[in-house]
Amino acid sequence: MARIEAWLVRLAETLLVLLLAGMVVMVFGNVVLRYGFNSGLNFSEEMSRYMFVWLTFIGAVLAYREYAHVGVETLVRLLGPVGRRICLTLTNGIILMCGVILFWGTWKQHQINASMTAPVVGLSMIWVFGITYVTGAAIAGIALVRLIRAITGTTTPEEMARFTGEFDAEDPRP
Repeated sequence: MARIEAWLVRLAETLLVLLLAGMVVMVFGNVVLRYGFNSGLNFSEEMSRYMFVWLTFIGAVLAYREYAHVGVETLVRLLGPVGRRICLTLTNGIILMCGVILFWGTWKQHQINASMTAPVVGLSMIWVFGITYVTGAAIAGIALVRLIRAITGTTTPEEMARFTGEFDAEDPRP
């Protein structure tokens, strides 16, 4: 299971690098073409925007996995071990619901997005907004695993330290 998780994380990180590189190449190339040669690529602005959408949603999954999202750690640090565990349980329960709602909302919008096309490249908009299927499912999956660990009391001390913001900054991985 750990190998599959490591492979999926590596895939997501590689996608982020490729998306960011693609954005930089398209935007920089378009700037050079416009100012240097008085021409440009019609699809550059639109595709770089869509890449940014994907980059944001994939990055959100990785940030959640690594406890890198903004949290109210000041309150959690004031709590004892039982209070922290309760807070971890509530937090992951709420995040699980949000991930499920994100997936379900994308499902409800699927037909509308699939029937619309991008104005310049003609790409079906489900290719742009379909990333929320992946994001919703991934965040819900991570939250479910964390929720089960919190309920069963198998949350590791390192995981609790990451939740409370008291982790070692030298090692950013869980």
